[in-house]
Parts: sequence; C-alpha cells; structure tokens
Amino acid sequence: MSLFGKIMEKLGFKKEIIAEATATKSAPSPTSTYRVGQVIPRPEAMSEVDVVAKLEGMAAKNPQELNWKRSIVDLLKLLDLDSSAEARKELATELRCPADLMGDSAKMNTWLHKTVLRKLAENGGNVPKELLD
Repeated sequence: MSLFGKIMEKLGFKKEIIAEATATKSAPSPTSTYRVGQVIPRPEAMSEVDVVAKLEGMAAKNPQELNWKRSIVDLLKLLDLDSSAEARKELATELRCPADLMGDSAKMNTWLHKTVLRKLAENGGNVPKELLD
C-alpha cells in the first residue's frame, strides 16, 4: 500500500476511498465523447472522516509533544508511520511534488504537509480551512 494510503488507513478512511485515492489516475481517452444533453453520473457522496478529531485524540494519548498541524514529520510520527527523509521523498514523489521543491527539504516538507491535508479533504476528510491555507 502506498504511504498516502497508509495515512488514510490510520485515519479510518474506507478501503474503497483509499483505493480510489491512491489509484493511478489516467487522462480521459481522446476518443471519449459525450453527447449534448447526456447525463454524466456523479460520484457517490463520501462519508466524512473527522481528521482533526482523530489526530487530536491520537495526540492526547501520545507522550511526545507533536506539532502535527504544521509539521509533516510530526504528522507521520503521530500516525506511527516512517517519517524519515527517504519516506518523505517517497510520499512527495507519490503525490507528484514539483521537481524544484524536491531538492530543498524544508520547501518539500511544507508542500507535502499542505498537500497531504488537502488530499485528505478531497477524499472526504473534514479538514478545517485554516489547515489548508
């Protein structure tokens, strides 16, 4: 399972949502066409996972003082996942971090933290706007 999939699993996302979120996305086929007036089915509504409540609950039980709201390293530690530089680079690659950020660990980590929270929100996680900015 991908590292982002493991993050979602630790937070209690449904297996179907994890599979969809971590599947390789392909571009629509150039031969795909829609007729005017055709009804395109919408995806089913996802049940929300209260990401903040889950993480705060974990933090309350954790003996370490972890700043998961600002640090990708602390977020991964709180979820009991590998937070090494290699693991973070793997996660950044998985989430398609821009190449110009990959060489600067501080910039990559900032991008990674925001992207993980944004992707959790995109996949049904209830993440407050102030953590997405």
